[in-house]
Amino acid sequence: MRFGSHISIREGYLGAAQHAQKIGARAFQYFPKNPRSLSVKEYNIHDAQECAKFCIEHHIQTIAHTPYPTNLVADEGQIELVKDSLLNDLEIANECGSIGVVVHFGVLKNATDPLEGYQRMIGTFNDVLSKWDGEALLLLENNAGKSGPTGTMLEELVQVRQLTEFPEKIGFCLDTCHVFASGVWDGDNWAEVEAKGTELGYFEHLKAVHLNNSAYPTRSMKDRHANIPYGEIKIDQIKELLSSSVFGDIPFVLETPHENHFSHEDEIKFLNEMMGIYS
Repeated sequence: MRFGSHISIREGYLGAAQHAQKIGARAFQYFPKNPRSLSVKEYNIHDAQECAKFCIEHHIQTIAHTPYPTNLVADEGQIELVKDSLLNDLEIANECGSIGVVVHFGVLKNATDPLEGYQRMIGTFNDVLSKWDGEALLLLENNAGKSGPTGTMLEELVQVRQLTEFPEKIGFCLDTCHVFASGVWDGDNWAEVEAKGTELGYFEHLKAVHLNNSAYPTRSMKDRHANIPYGEIKIDQIKELLSSSVFGDIPFVLETPHENHFSHEDEIKFLNEMMGIYS
């Protein structure tokens, strides 16, 4: 199994990969640029390519994550910035050899037509992916439900992908905190979630997992991550999920708090020991 964490690029893309290897990660996630801006970054292509080379040599898989302001259903005043930023993220991820770029399912608040948000999101995907011919995918992430139920159900993610003009350029990223907080997975019904996801074809296109515990109970609709041993999801429930055959060799990336008393290195070691993986 491939456990890793989110890693800063303050030392560059190659530096992030080297740090991942240092802490025992077999995967990592990174922001390709400033996470608080939609600006297009003129990145160091040599650094990105060295990152890709290093990851191949050390059998490390990577995913990127869009900046926080990225909104697939943004209004006309900002959507062009979002589209340009997404293309920039895809270019950087591609040069880094990453599987793809994670983007949150869009939620249009206060819409008079409940379908408008879906239509905007599909239009954004179509416009961006019509200009993209690299190997990196856009990875659509499920929501926790803090802004309403939109984007929490596996059926929605599968349907949005199918309705785009370029479904082959879209994959999925499952966030375990989000799927628990939304109540889709309540900790005890993994077999049901697995069966539904398999029937829908969701797991067929799942490319990464954000492996997070939840600070709040299931159906809380609150997106607050917790460390794997210390959240509301029980260890045996997490272990049941991790033991599922639907995941194959995809990366499990921590987006959990990391402090001196329990670093991501400690958490990766904990996960490896829990799953009986020893180097």
